[in-house]
Amino acid sequence: MEQALQEFEQDDEIKAVIVTGTGDKAFSAGADILEAVDAPPEVVARRNAVSGRLSWYIATYPKPIIGAINGLAYGGAALMSSLFDIRIGCERTRFRYLAASYGRVNSTWSLPTQIGLPKAKELMFTGRVVEAQEAKEIGLLNQLVPSELLMSTALEIAKLIANNNPLMVQGIKRLVNEGVGMGWRQRYDLEVEARNDWLVATPAEEGFADFLARKGRKPQR
Repeated sequence: MEQALQEFEQDDEIKAVIVTGTGDKAFSAGADILEAVDAPPEVVARRNAVSGRLSWYIATYPKPIIGAINGLAYGGAALMSSLFDIRIGCERTRFRYLAASYGRVNSTWSLPTQIGLPKAKELMFTGRVVEAQEAKEIGLLNQLVPSELLMSTALEIAKLIANNNPLMVQGIKRLVNEGVGMGWRQRYDLEVEARNDWLVATPAEEGFADFLARKGRKPQR
């Protein structure tokens, strides 16, 4: 997955990424427990390091990532889901933040930014199942659609994103992510600084080209 994301990041033709699971039961059931139990400690440590690196990479990925959550997302898969920019679910979608139940910790840095502190604490403290409708109600899902429409809905959103200026889409994502934990004025200053430096506005003649064409205005030379 990391290799695929790296390739997509380097491809300027790709404006958004959709992540989904194989089959019709699980988006991902999380880690292979038997494999983890049987693996030597040094192998477990190496896998944990890779997993941590991948989690941060997904969370800070420059291009928008849409999760098409086609089934259950438990444990590490629930963590991964909380890193996506947009999540689309169906009637099979359900989440469980299970780390505390098996003596571990994750998602404390990601889930609260998605659904708020009180609900995030509840889900991480209890490890209970979050069904699709509740996930939609608390903001863990952006949209809830029938399973047969899951991928088409995700693709529709991806196409809407792709129609926009990629520099600005990625810039907005960066500003939103970097603003997590900042005060209101700090976030404002961060945007102003970006507009004056690395996120300079597109000239009006270019940005509103379609509108000007409809009005019979020709570009100035």
